[in-house]
Amino acid sequence: MKLIFIRHGDPDYEKDSLTEKGWREAEILAERVAKWDIKQIYCSPMGRAKDTCSCTLKKTGREAITCDWLQEFYYRVWDEDVNEWTIAWDFFPRDFNNWDELHDKDKWDQTKIMKSGDLDKHAREVYEGFDALLEMHGYRRNDRNFYDVIEHNDDNIVFFCHFGITALILGHLIGVAAPAIWQGMMMAPTSITVLGSEERIPGEASFRVQTFADSRHLLEAGEPISQSGYFTQLFEG
Repeated sequence: MKLIFIRHGDPDYEKDSLTEKGWREAEILAERVAKWDIKQIYCSPMGRAKDTCSCTLKKTGREAITCDWLQEFYYRVWDEDVNEWTIAWDFFPRDFNNWDELHDKDKWDQTKIMKSGDLDKHAREVYEGFDALLEMHGYRRNDRNFYDVIEHNDDNIVFFCHFGITALILGHLIGVAAPAIWQGMMMAPTSITVLGSEERIPGEASFRVQTFADSRHLLEAGEPISQSGYFTQLFEG
């Protein structure tokens, strides 16, 4: 099985839609996605993800299933250092890098700052929703944090969603604390991240990243990669 996560196009956050550039990106993306053999498309309920997905649906004549738990992981926590509520993945690096428990896959959501916004509860809601979906597609999570293969398949499952939620799910799949991905990696608008199930032992599956934040469809079309979410100049070589 392949799990394909696509971030929405360049966002207009005020309208929860896409900028003019974002719509161009979504159209270019649709040309790429239309070439794939897709089993099912799932989509976040948020406008910018739905708008991005709409271009692919129009191009392919397919329909998408909306999953509420695929919405952006926008929950806020109380940051005592600045005395204000802030998005859970919007720490300054000096704070994150100095907090060992935020690097622990089993403890990051149990820290005082994360529990101030019920991040443990919200993360569990996402994990449960995602694992229920995977079980529908033949892979059941076990108590050893990988997956039992109920029915092997080579299906391609596509998710139109957001950076924050994708990072959370990636952490769940590969055993990494979500803040390490939030802080250490980035996915440009319309970038594509692919995980494949590796079944080296019959009946057991783990997921491994094959492609991370691939934006070559934009470069090949001559469309610059969006700066949205970055704090440095992009390399587009």
